[in-house]
Amino acid sequence: MKYTILIILFFLVISFRPWNSFTKEIQVETDSVPQDTLAVAVHDLFTNEYSDLVETKRLDQTIERFMNQWEIKGASLAIMKDGKLIYSKGYGYADEENEVKTDVNHIFRIASVSKLITAAGIMKLVENGTLSLDDKVFGKEGILNDTTLYAPIKDKRVNDITVENLLRHQGGFTNRAGDPMFCPVDIAEKMNVPAPADLNTIIKFVLSRRLGFTPGTSTCYSNIGYGILSKVIEKVSGKDYEKFIQDSILIPAGCYDMHLAHNLDKDRYFNEVKYYEQSDADLIRSCDGRDTLVYRSNGGNNIEALYGAGGWVASSTELLRFLSAIDAEDSYPDILTKESVETMTKCVKNALPLGWMNTNDQGDWWRSGTLAGTSAMLKRQRDGFCWAFITNTSNWTGPRFPHKIEGMMARAMDRVKEWPDRNLFDPDYCKAFEDEKKLLANEKRVQIHPEHPDNI
Repeated sequence: MKYTILIILFFLVISFRPWNSFTKEIQVETDSVPQDTLAVAVHDLFTNEYSDLVETKRLDQTIERFMNQWEIKGASLAIMKDGKLIYSKGYGYADEENEVKTDVNHIFRIASVSKLITAAGIMKLVENGTLSLDDKVFGKEGILNDTTLYAPIKDKRVNDITVENLLRHQGGFTNRAGDPMFCPVDIAEKMNVPAPADLNTIIKFVLSRRLGFTPGTSTCYSNIGYGILSKVIEKVSGKDYEKFIQDSILIPAGCYDMHLAHNLDKDRYFNEVKYYEQSDADLIRSCDGRDTLVYRSNGGNNIEALYGAGGWVASSTELLRFLSAIDAEDSYPDILTKESVETMTKCVKNALPLGWMNTNDQGDWWRSGTLAGTSAMLKRQRDGFCWAFITNTSNWTGPRFPHKIEGMMARAMDRVKEWPDRNLFDPDYCKAFEDEKKLLANEKRVQIHPEHPDNI
């Protein structure tokens, strides 16, 4: 019965969606899709209209003022309470030039929020018994022991790096000479390969330099560490990184519209937003090595080499669906065990949690991400509220901007006196909403045309 309702609801939704908002069809393995579930993105079941509420008008006003203040073109917000999706809405423009307004179905680059997805993938392999957090990554006994790809190793301390070291940003890598994940042309030239340098080349380049500290003795935020973890996942699982994550993490969590991003505006997914930078943003050399100056968000950064460090696109709604599947709560089936969730969120002195940016003993977890053209913030609060806010515009504050988002969200949510008691994740609720909307529309038609032949 539920399967039938989902199919009917899906066609009801697409009947009034604009053509340019459809997602690209994704191929999934049938054994990874629950048999009573239609493989359609959860955000495809409703639109902004579902969250046009009297109770949240003041929240909307706070967000709109914030966007005006920081010149944000478009944004997406989803809010969950006790495992129920109670609010989901797009603001501003997904594509200002073509006057496409942001709706709940639009997907955004989520930058370093991607690390949380990668960490979940690692923990799934640990649960399967094919990987241990204590496993060495490099060297003869390491996971990535391919001497063709990852040798020679200049600093022998590299052989001591464990999977957990990388997850906690304790691998010994530093950014003193710049973040290697954002130097695709320079590294390609030094390694004598065509630009842009791919992830394997970047890893090989990093291994040809000395570490900044002995693994496990200090902490330094490291994108390359999560790039290496992406390759660990591929080696251990025997699958392409994106496919493994989709089949083993995202699809079981009910997330069908999360993908690895592309570099160029012309290669965006059908329902992916366009990205904008601040008005005085510098142009840089194209990552493919051509002597062409471009924006970082459109060909300057090699997004395709970021993989699990920052390469995913998602909607705010599906980010919350993912979060609800890794929170050890009973409101929605988890894809990881409680022990894995505890490991990921455990507070360890002088180290970062696994995938998350920060956690505490009171139950607050958050993960932020920034790239040229986007800022993202995902937060789980001790009061049962969880939210995701993503923009398609960056500004001069860079990685500090998610903290401003966090402050804005605290003010906006405080302005809501009473939240709706509903669950947008529930297809039955969405169907009831559509039925009521049709009934109201029919009543209005009867009032305007009382003698219409359809009025029986």
